[in-house]
Amino acid sequence: MKQIAVAVHGALGKVGREIVAGIPRTPDLSLVGGVDMQATTDNLIVPGTTMQLPLYKDLDSLLQNTCPQVIVDFSIYEAAISAARRALAQGVNMVIGTTGISDKELNELDQLAQKNNAGVVVAPNFALGAVVLMHLAGIAAKFFNNAEIIELHHNQKTDAPSGTALATAIAMLKSRGKPFVRTPTQKETLPGTRGGQVEGITIHSVRLPGLVASEEVIFGGDGQTLTLRHDTVNRECYLPGVIIAIKKVVNIKGLVFGLEHLLDLGGKNEIV
Repeated sequence: MKQIAVAVHGALGKVGREIVAGIPRTPDLSLVGGVDMQATTDNLIVPGTTMQLPLYKDLDSLLQNTCPQVIVDFSIYEAAISAARRALAQGVNMVIGTTGISDKELNELDQLAQKNNAGVVVAPNFALGAVVLMHLAGIAAKFFNNAEIIELHHNQKTDAPSGTALATAIAMLKSRGKPFVRTPTQKETLPGTRGGQVEGITIHSVRLPGLVASEEVIFGGDGQTLTLRHDTVNRECYLPGVIIAIKKVVNIKGLVFGLEHLLDLGGKNEIV
């Protein structure tokens, strides 16, 4: 089988480093380069090997010198959008784990990918357990009127709530077909205590050192509760999902939003 040439955008980031370390261990993938605006050298030693990976400060240089078939992006919102536009315009497939991309921008990437015969996979979370949790939460949403989400992340995460929490809430609402019931608080002695809410689903965000990423969805009904929880122990958990996306994006034309659509969990591919 011919190997798929892969480059990593955001190669020096926490998740980027895990992707750089993991791709060479996958027989049918070939790691050809990395790009990171913080790069200070021309090469990056791949963890656990003696391999020197070509490293660039700008995407144009990487595209010109390494000719990747797929670019995996775990950078920041502004850099991810810019990279996707340039890569897709050249027919290079994209796998994007960076969050914060708007519906309008997703539509733009879809059209750009289709125009240039390329594929793009955008997912709020590449941890397989988190994706399964979202799927199960969508099933449970049909049977309960009340639900809350607690998401926990490390204290360096800049946004709240997480993209995964929002995606979970949207999946629950789509499955249910109507807002959840949220009991109003009669007296809030500390403003913001009840958290934010999306159509009746209360979302609480925890930011603490020592955490990586966790999500808990709690459904409440008469005389019972149902709790679904996923915990990320380290960032290596994203690698299996990313590898699935890399292998499948080369056969996709246009946009797929959400890893669940590549896992045979059912449901229609929609931009949300």
